[in-house]
Amino acid sequence: MLAFFTACDTQPKKETAAVAATFRTVEDDLGRKVHVPVQPKRVLGLTPSMTEMLFAVADPATIIGRTQNCDYPKAALAKPVVNNYPMDYEQLLALKPDLIFASEGIISSEVAAQIQKLGIPVYYQAYDSVADIFNGLLDLGKLLKREQFAQRLVDSLQQQVQALTGNNLTQEAPTVLAITWRDPIYVYGLNTLFTDKLRYAGGKNAVQELFAQPYPALTREYILQLNPDIILGGTFEHLDKTFFSLYPELRRVKAYQQKRIFEVDDNLMSRPGPRVVEGILELQSKLM
Repeated sequence: MLAFFTACDTQPKKETAAVAATFRTVEDDLGRKVHVPVQPKRVLGLTPSMTEMLFAVADPATIIGRTQNCDYPKAALAKPVVNNYPMDYEQLLALKPDLIFASEGIISSEVAAQIQKLGIPVYYQAYDSVADIFNGLLDLGKLLKREQFAQRLVDSLQQQVQALTGNNLTQEAPTVLAITWRDPIYVYGLNTLFTDKLRYAGGKNAVQELFAQPYPALTREYILQLNPDIILGGTFEHLDKTFFSLYPELRRVKAYQQKRIFEVDDNLMSRPGPRVVEGILELQSKLM
């Protein structure tokens, strides 16, 4: 979903003209109306993906912190830490952010509501596709007054993704099952960013049924029917000792029979952000 920017001044009449001139109301990716500074000066991402997105677009001097799990880029490690689970509201207030960015599905609406009660606006982004990442970067550019910077970045990323896609036109798309948890078996579902990145890489999510949950739990019988060409989630040796020892009947699937079982960088797999090209390239390397 794209963010939609409303008219600049929707302030209540009782507010002063000076205050109205420094804030505007925008709509985030969840359709929430958020009252944000016209020129944010102290911003913070509450998820690793948002921190990566901010470092790709924002003036680094305006990024005033990171969460305990934010480890990229290297410059982020120099920023003060704010725990996001459980949320450390005291430390958050101490850093005095004027705008906070959150990711759908990672930061709950209850946490966002609590932060907004402290007087700090929370803007959500959501990503279901590679295009959503590009739109998210452009939206950050608008919110942070870095439009041209964001546009140049997105233009470059789009060209790189397009070039990758052209490499796969003659290949038959292999089916890929990506495991996120072993007991019970949770996988990347059809309605995830993974599916779209995999498409650009030249593959196809083995899960073609749309479940309510983006990461559905599958039975062994269901996976046998899927019979994926490739399984992601660990090295062959490691999964043979763990996953397939737990479910020995799954050794009948093509991925196991042909030893097409691979470990991938979980950060590149799970985090939407400016490293999307690296993520697609890594997936592509497993499909060859």
